[in-house]
Amino acid sequence: MQNLNLPNYSLKLKTEGQKTFIFDPIRKKYLVNTPEEWVRQNFIQYLIHEKNYPASLMVVEMGIDVLNTKKRCDIVLFNTKGNPHVIVECKAPSIKISQDTFDQIARYNLTLNPEFLIVTNGLQHYVCVMDHQKKCYHFLKDIPTYSA
Repeated sequence: MQNLNLPNYSLKLKTEGQKTFIFDPIRKKYLVNTPEEWVRQNFIQYLIHEKNYPASLMVVEMGIDVLNTKKRCDIVLFNTKGNPHVIVECKAPSIKISQDTFDQIARYNLTLNPEFLIVTNGLQHYVCVMDHQKKCYHFLKDIPTYSA
C-alpha cells in the first residue's frame, strides 16, 4: 500500500486468495484493505500512539442520522463523559481534500457537535476547532493531543 504522511506502524495484514485484509483493533476484525481503509487504520494508530487517544473512547464507522439520512462517520472519539469530542473523515490517498469533504464532515457535525473535526487522506491532514456559538470553525496547525 501507499506510504502515508504518518509514522510507519506494524499493522496486521493477511491475504486470502487475491484479497488483502487489514485488522481493525477497534472493531476487532479483519476488513478488506482498500486505500481508504489503509488510511483509516494508520490514522487510528496515529491517534493512539502519537496523540494518546484511548482506543476505548474510539468508535469506527459509527452510524448516525443526518437530516433523516443514514450516514457513517469514519472515526469518532468520545470524551470521558461519553460525548463526541472529535470526528475524523478519512479518504483514500488518491482523493483530493476538497470543499465537498469539509461539507460532508460539517453535516456530521450538525448531529454530533464535537469540539474538533479532522479530515485526512493520509497525505494531508486538516483539523478544525468548532465554535458552536458563532457557528464557524477555525483551522489549527496540529491535531491536539488527548487530555482527559
